[in-house]
Amino acid sequence: MSAFLYAATRTPFGRFGGALAGVRPDDLAAAAITSTLDKVPGLDHAAIDDVVWGNANGAGEENRNVGRMAALLAGLPVSVPGTTVNRLCGSSLDAAMAASRAIESGDAEVVLTGGVESMTRAPWVLPKSAKPFPAGDVTAASTTLGWRLVNPRMPKEWTVSLGEANEQLRERFGISRERQDEFAARSHQLADQAWESGFYDDLVVPVEGVGLTRDEGIRAGSTPEVLAGLKPVFRQPERGGTITAGNASPLSDGASAVLLGSEKAAATIGSEPIARIAGRGVMALEPQDFGYAPVEAARRALARAGIGWDQVGAIELNEAFAVQSLACLDAWKVDPGIVNQKGGAIAIGHPLGASGGRILATLAKVLRETGQRYGVAAICIGVGQGLAVVLENCDVTGVAR
Repeated sequence: MSAFLYAATRTPFGRFGGALAGVRPDDLAAAAITSTLDKVPGLDHAAIDDVVWGNANGAGEENRNVGRMAALLAGLPVSVPGTTVNRLCGSSLDAAMAASRAIESGDAEVVLTGGVESMTRAPWVLPKSAKPFPAGDVTAASTTLGWRLVNPRMPKEWTVSLGEANEQLRERFGISRERQDEFAARSHQLADQAWESGFYDDLVVPVEGVGLTRDEGIRAGSTPEVLAGLKPVFRQPERGGTITAGNASPLSDGASAVLLGSEKAAATIGSEPIARIAGRGVMALEPQDFGYAPVEAARRALARAGIGWDQVGAIELNEAFAVQSLACLDAWKVDPGIVNQKGGAIAIGHPLGASGGRILATLAKVLRETGQRYGVAAICIGVGQGLAVVLENCDVTGVAR
């Protein structure tokens, strides 16, 4: 038995402190659920076996199982259960992978997956004191991104900042600042072209009450020359710093949703499937090497799909940083032209829990648009992990269901 992708949408991705700053993450998630289910009007919502939702922070308004909360806010029957999974940046891709396993095992027929993050609204937290009245100062930690309240038993090399980890990756593979800026400029240019051509018109649905109609972080005029003028953020230039605000993904807000089902669920859903989940892969490395983890995750997913890179016609790789994306592409030895053809996270944004759903939905549509049979969606994950999924285009003759 196989699992299939039937429908997907997402909200526009907003800048940190931007147009979506006033929207709670559970409301963002509910908006993505509603817009996705609107694509399958024949589906009785009571037939949804489960909601599996991704979220990375879970420290603020998305606490208390945001998957269940979003389902209730979206008006799903109270009989539809919901759970929230956390694999940091890969959370919504992990949600889809878990749902596909449930479908393949026969435990479920229809599962709604997705993820959400409001990095703007992520709270500051205080460690709880062991005593009622601590004598010293207590420092508030931001939950927006990265390590916080670190266990002192963790080796120092594991807990460097995400940016420093990728500067180390740059040193290891000799990836220049120029290549990073060229990759980043391409991301903005392709994202703008995709929006202008109407590619995202049926994938992105505005949030009610918010005037944002497209991804807020895209800068159509980005060029390598413009990006070259930005200063490194994590290391000083004299220390070899190359990672800037321009060649790394921004802090973002947004939600995505993907409806999965079995083959026979087509009658229940009321539409034909778009793509088949053909393979899955997961990999873990030293925490500071997280940017490189998609390399082996994708290879494992391809092996389980029974295909090689020569059969892959499209890749959606989440662009956490230009340098880690380039390191992965160099290792795979693939044609860069098939990668992130509609722009990537550097331009579109990276609301942690929502990005996996975004790349999966985009990949499915790119496969249909190009007529390619197989594609790979892959994502790097903080603390040294990577995930990948192989999709098979159901429109291609000979697809085995």
